[in-house]
Amino acid sequence: MSMKNAGPSKRPVRRLRSSCPPARAAVFFGFVIALAMLALLPACRSAGPEAADGASAGAIRIRAFAQQDPAVDLRTNRFTKLAEERFGIAFDWVTVPFEGAKEKRQISLASGQYPDAYILTSYIDQFSREDVLRYGKQGIFYPLNDLIEKYAPHIQAAFEADPELRELNTAPDGNIYGLAAFSDCYHCSYPYKLWINAKWLDKLGLGMPSATEELRNVLRAFKTRDPNGNGLADEIPLSDSTEDFGVRLVPYLMNGFVYDDDRTYLTVRNGKVSLAAVKPEWKEGLAYIKSLYDEGLIDPGAFAQNADAFKRLGENEGAELLGAAAAMHPDIFVDTGAGNERGSDYDPAPPLRGPHADYSVYFRAGLTPGAKFAITDKASPEARVALIRLADYLYTPEGQANAEVGMEGVDWRRPKPGELALGPDSPASFARIPVKQGDPPRNSGWGGMGHFYMPKSYRDSWVQDADIYSPDGYERRLYEATRLYDGHEPKELFPSWAVWIDAEDADEASMLQANLRNGIDQGALQFIMGDKELGRDWDEYVAGLRSLGADRYVQIMQRAYDAWKGENG
Repeated sequence: MSMKNAGPSKRPVRRLRSSCPPARAAVFFGFVIALAMLALLPACRSAGPEAADGASAGAIRIRAFAQQDPAVDLRTNRFTKLAEERFGIAFDWVTVPFEGAKEKRQISLASGQYPDAYILTSYIDQFSREDVLRYGKQGIFYPLNDLIEKYAPHIQAAFEADPELRELNTAPDGNIYGLAAFSDCYHCSYPYKLWINAKWLDKLGLGMPSATEELRNVLRAFKTRDPNGNGLADEIPLSDSTEDFGVRLVPYLMNGFVYDDDRTYLTVRNGKVSLAAVKPEWKEGLAYIKSLYDEGLIDPGAFAQNADAFKRLGENEGAELLGAAAAMHPDIFVDTGAGNERGSDYDPAPPLRGPHADYSVYFRAGLTPGAKFAITDKASPEARVALIRLADYLYTPEGQANAEVGMEGVDWRRPKPGELALGPDSPASFARIPVKQGDPPRNSGWGGMGHFYMPKSYRDSWVQDADIYSPDGYERRLYEATRLYDGHEPKELFPSWAVWIDAEDADEASMLQANLRNGIDQGALQFIMGDKELGRDWDEYVAGLRSLGADRYVQIMQRAYDAWKGENG
């Protein structure tokens, strides 16, 4: 999508150009721990008649498991009320907080007292493909094929329009055991970006870095030349957090040496799958990252702090401290909303050009393998029909807007004459009504829990300001930033969003991937922070990954890749 007609910005577009836009295996818990965790779940339920507020007396009672955003009360939520009234449902919610959501979901199934349905937030936690196959074959997840054919015309139309979306949701045995979230989010497809404090670059007379040593020189200047002007050596040149997706620093830096997708750790060359984290280029990348760390150019807290601590660093009261940050988008570490003071300071750096590559991490936009929505065998026939009709409503633009954002006239409105959609060729259909500063949460939409079907046509139809640094132009800002990364992915890569692992290998592959990811991450941290030495301990590290099943993991993934390649030419 071209942004030629995006209009003026507060800062010259030059900084948006390159110098050359939420473990898969089920965890086993001890008997005592399982009982303790299970005891917590009923306390989170909305029990009895209260769950049916706003629904008719003859409504179909549905017990649904969800991860509840702290700003949302699903029992009183406006979209919940709309769904109950529209589809004759009385929800009995079993809610868990975001923290520990995965473990609580797993325990809910292990108990045998699982609900009628799961409606999850995919970027917090959802069922993996291995989970979907396992629970589908066990008969716990009810196949949706017939329900979709009879009661879900909008889901059918979406599958017909995008065969890859149908493939995403269809298990190798032909059954659809659950629905994945689909959001054709351009900037999410290239999640590992680096954002540089452009105000500091201007003050120090520096250009946007694009190569390994250019980045080092910029970070040195941030550390030693007092860009915040307070006379103290308090600047943090580079930081990130420990969240799972799009904010980890190592992938951005490593991709100047070898492709690091931060998930599978696999590379593909001439059709052959291999593990990136044992290659000489990986060792070389670790040496570069360690050299930055040893100079004090990387925040030690980057490898330990959570998202809240990362945001507190970016929004430090008093002096601005943060020079550069690894993040999918800047609002992760600095406020970009109305009245922000630093949200416009950060511009995207291009993919890092190193001695061997300038890769960017790519995932097919919107395709999150697994399932955020599943109906179990506990659901009555009437409940199954009501649930699939609700899901089908969320495959319409208006239904998706209501679920994601909230109610028309409260949270979104129809566009005014002259307002521009994000897509230059798209008619404007929706515009957000911003929350006023200091106002409480509206509790209108389901937020990320409501992300069901957001194709490009839907995302492009929302109004976006032509000024990319205004709060209402934020999505346009991310789009332009992502253009720096588009096309830098390897010509061959492992399509984790599309590959189904054979059912007989799924559990083993999930366990191997979890163990190897932990070993790779821990090894990287030990080498960077000096607990291990690359010259002395590298061979032992490689041997350790092999002892964790690296060769078997690659073998399974090669077989899955070959099957996918055979089906897709």
